[in-house]
Amino acid sequence: MLKFIFWSLLAVNGALFAYGQGYLGHFSGNEREPARLKNQLNADKLTVIPAGKATAAASAAASAAASAAASTQAGPQAVACVEVGNFVLAEARRFEKLLEPLDLGDRQSRHNLPGTEASSYIVFIPPQGSKEGANKKAAELRALGVTNYFVMADSQTMRWAISLGVFKTEGAAQNQLAALVKQGVHSARIEPRMSGGKLLAFQFRDIDTDIKARLDQLRDGFPNTETRACK
Repeated sequence: MLKFIFWSLLAVNGALFAYGQGYLGHFSGNEREPARLKNQLNADKLTVIPAGKATAAASAAASAAASAAASTQAGPQAVACVEVGNFVLAEARRFEKLLEPLDLGDRQSRHNLPGTEASSYIVFIPPQGSKEGANKKAAELRALGVTNYFVMADSQTMRWAISLGVFKTEGAAQNQLAALVKQGVHSARIEPRMSGGKLLAFQFRDIDTDIKARLDQLRDGFPNTETRACK
């Protein structure tokens, strides 16, 4: 584009210069008559631009075109999803208050992060696949003299498993398991139960780079947090 503008301006000015000197002739009368310019309209305003000025003009026009193109492309870009965390509860509430002016609606959500420490230990028989299977296993336990059990019918992750006790320490759970083995229960297991998430994070979906920049500014006030891609 730069080359086109430069050579166009140079060609126009060259043509004007040649015409003014009489090299191109005239459409009527003597082609080399010195007074021919006086018969033209606005002949006094006709000037010849040196090649240096033509180059400068072409460069300026190209710069203006480039700036206009850059302005067109510099608009906010879409950001799929970012997560900001990890907040303790008090900080999460304060951060949430700062988010209100952004008015993100359902593009903003908050969730608990998974716990990383065991809060208790459960002794259990793995899920039996159905209510009938769980009831059959419970009947076997009763036949062995085990009466302290609970069918986990409402659990999302252990539906139709059978709980044989929940204990604060792993040692206590091991003692219970050993006692059950002596009674003839050989399918029981021990599994830690993780504490609920004590830390929170916020997710922001379908935002643009301007909103992300504002989120980063807000997050700067919480030094123990970070911005990351959503999982």
